Amino acid sequence: MKLTLPRLSRGLIIAVVLIVVLALLPVIGAPKSWLLYIFLFFLYLAMANMWNLLAGYSGLISLCQAAFIGLAGYTLAITTWLGYPFYVGILGGAIVCGIFALLISYPVFRLAGIYFAIGTLVVPEALRMVFFLWRPVGGELHGGGAGYMVKGVTAISMSEIYWFALIIGIGSVILMRMILRSKLGLGLAAIRDNTDTAASSGVDVFRIKLNVFIIGAVVTGLAGAIFYVYQGYIEPISAYNIRWTMTMILATVIGGLRTIEGPIIGTIIAVFLHFLLARYAGISLLVQGVILVMVMLLVPQGIVGYTRETRIYRKLSQLFSWRRGNSP
Repeated sequence: MKLTLPRLSRGLIIAVVLIVVLALLPVIGAPKSWLLYIFLFFLYLAMANMWNLLAGYSGLISLCQAAFIGLAGYTLAITTWLGYPFYVGILGGAIVCGIFALLISYPVFRLAGIYFAIGTLVVPEALRMVFFLWRPVGGELHGGGAGYMVKGVTAISMSEIYWFALIIGIGSVILMRMILRSKLGLGLAAIRDNTDTAASSGVDVFRIKLNVFIIGAVVTGLAGAIFYVYQGYIEPISAYNIRWTMTMILATVIGGLRTIEGPIIGTIIAVFLHFLLARYAGISLLVQGVILVMVMLLVPQGIVGYTRETRIYRKLSQLFSWRRGNSP
């Protein structure tokens, strides 16, 4: 009789080995282009996971994620201008995003469905106008609007920034699993099935959605702050751009909404499209929009949802099955 590992242990070992290999890439001298691709993958993955948590598991079609990225980036810049280390700015950006999410939750949560989406879409546009007019720390502006350099990050190596992204990306996957297996996850499942029934059964719908909204804002803000540590410069147009939200939606919908694996697969495609369409900046949003519509029409369940119905997925499931040990 062959000895085999349980499903959880086998999958965990594979995941740990993969994470170790990815973490060692800067040490073994991997090309900088590889590090950049994987760096963006982990940041986009964290953002996509949070949008999946909001839209897929909570029913909150939030279009204000760019607001959290911009706020975190500006908090980082302001903090470094005040003489604090960049990591203080990263944590400060996450805290600011959490507080901001709490403040805007009360008005936007009064809206539902498409009205909630439109209400949240206005938020980053309003912040972009504010930061066009406001000079947070004075001094010389760089470029159009209230653009600022992030001080003290030029000495940070690409390896260190890469590891920050790795931590936030892997951490977002672990966080998703923890949430979905907790009481909060049970509440989300009830709300997703039927909000009115969940409320009548004693589920505090507002509190659960508020918690998820704040968690999504904090993690998205962390990812945004790490991006601006890499970029070293922030200005309103790119910080509060709808492209951020489009990337999250694209990665989640292509991979598969309401799945753990979906954002991982979708983010790989999103990073590929990011570099492929970089030279076509004027029409990149149009192309991404067309791709998104085609996916929603042809494969509404996403790649993961579609493959779960195929023979290949069943074979892979058998590979990691608890009953594998009884096979010859």
